[in-house]
Amino acid sequence: MRTRRATRSARLALAITAAAALTATLTACEDEVVDNGAAGSDSAGAGGSDRDGDGGSGDTTEDETAEGDAGRDGSGDGEGNPVEQSCGTTDLTFTVSTETQAGGYFLVTAQANEGVTCHLEGSYPGAAFGSAEESHAGPAGHAVGDTIKLSGDAVAYAGISPKTTNDDHGVEYEQLIVGILGDESDPVSFRLDEPVLVDQPVATNWTTDPAEAVPFSK
Repeated sequence: MRTRRATRSARLALAITAAAALTATLTACEDEVVDNGAAGSDSAGAGGSDRDGDGGSGDTTEDETAEGDAGRDGSGDGEGNPVEQSCGTTDLTFTVSTETQAGGYFLVTAQANEGVTCHLEGSYPGAAFGSAEESHAGPAGHAVGDTIKLSGDAVAYAGISPKTTNDDHGVEYEQLIVGILGDESDPVSFRLDEPVLVDQPVATNWTTDPAEAVPFSK
């Protein structure tokens, strides 16, 4: 599966814990979204973003990667030794791929940037498809998991399902915005290769097992 680096969005705030703040942040992110290539979706229809329409189907095998800053202030002790901290959006590199299970979902992979060692809380990621509050992903119903230590080759996974309703209703979006829940630094925008139908999106908790990142899997 092919990956490539993508330019990060302009510095924005992602305050998903406060709906009003997040809406303002993601509106700015939408206005300045960077074309990061194709992440793809299995439930998409024709047309642009923020439009009502029916979902279709498509195939994609291309991943997206977007890298944050090498680390936030405090990532080192001044002598080249890493200082362990809570993971922020800019401490991590994200990769997004399209999966077909559970009706189609996006698998997000998070890995610490070089020289960074941080702890990722076991809650769900901050994710949205646009500025509208209904495009923000809620929890997939799982209890908060264990904290994950990210450093070197260690990775964490989360699954994002754009549509959890069993009908043809929803709004089409052309991007996926990913960040760390509660972190107010740069979210990362991935442009989708075709619009995806969004209705009551959800995200799983971060986990070290990709099989646990399938929304609604048992």
